[in-house]
Amino acid sequence: MTDRKTRLDTTAVLLLLTCTALWGVNQVAMKWALLEMPPLWQAAARSLGAALLLALWARARGLAIWTRDGTGGAGALAGLLFAAEFGCIFVGLQYTGASRMVVFIYLAPFVVALGMPLISAAERLDRWQTVGLVAAFGGVVWAFVGGFIEPAIGPRQWLGDALGIAAAVLWGLTTLVIRASRLATALPEKALLYQLVVSGAALAAGSWAAGEAWPAQLTGASLWPLAFQTVIVTFASYLVWFWLIRHYPATRISAFTLLTPVFGLLAGVLVLGEPLTMRLVAALLAVSLGIALVNRVGRHRA
Repeated sequence: MTDRKTRLDTTAVLLLLTCTALWGVNQVAMKWALLEMPPLWQAAARSLGAALLLALWARARGLAIWTRDGTGGAGALAGLLFAAEFGCIFVGLQYTGASRMVVFIYLAPFVVALGMPLISAAERLDRWQTVGLVAAFGGVVWAFVGGFIEPAIGPRQWLGDALGIAAAVLWGLTTLVIRASRLATALPEKALLYQLVVSGAALAAGSWAAGEAWPAQLTGASLWPLAFQTVIVTFASYLVWFWLIRHYPATRISAFTLLTPVFGLLAGVLVLGEPLTMRLVAALLAVSLGIALVNRVGRHRA
């Protein structure tokens, strides 16, 4: 298929539901693999493995991702932010639940919404976007405070939650760097490859500097979750997402991102048996409402 459609069809909806479900379950796979793999070591292996697959795929498709186009500086910065983001996520999952982490990191779209007016005057926040931002931040703050009052995961749950919020800010900054630089007009595969290669190297260096021990043993309990993260999520699902962006309206596609924290929360509760608190449910609803409001405004402008 090479034509561009004006509305979502059954194929697009099914692919979007699959992608958002995979991204939600991804946090569970990360936490599961932590049973045998140190966090930074696992993050580095994930990035480098996906980078190799992406490079081979781009070569097979004949994509011009190796040409010099002035994106090197922005690509390196985006990669370092990407490394810091996933460093926060993997380390944070040692202290908090996957269901909590996925809700906190989806503050990222609001970081982008706050930063975009600095890049483009046409991206100013309107009334409904502001309402969405306030709702999302209010819900997350209320859930974060619960980590001190009623820590359901452990006494250092607040630390994992804080790292999740830090990861959201870093994710948002990565997006802003891409939007504000020449990477905005580069192939999306090239932008992703920058992030994977640079983050893989940076995370490997961080693992070595932190003195992380090599896994004493690797079994299917960690290898299968790592393979899932590397092949299915970081490589395949992102390529599907790029394909969808090329062929369907981006504003309609982005509305589906609000399903990711929903799938993530359900996966954490059902697969890992994590506790489901009212504070977390309220935060999830607030974040989902906020994303819906931002995307509703985007569709109206489009």
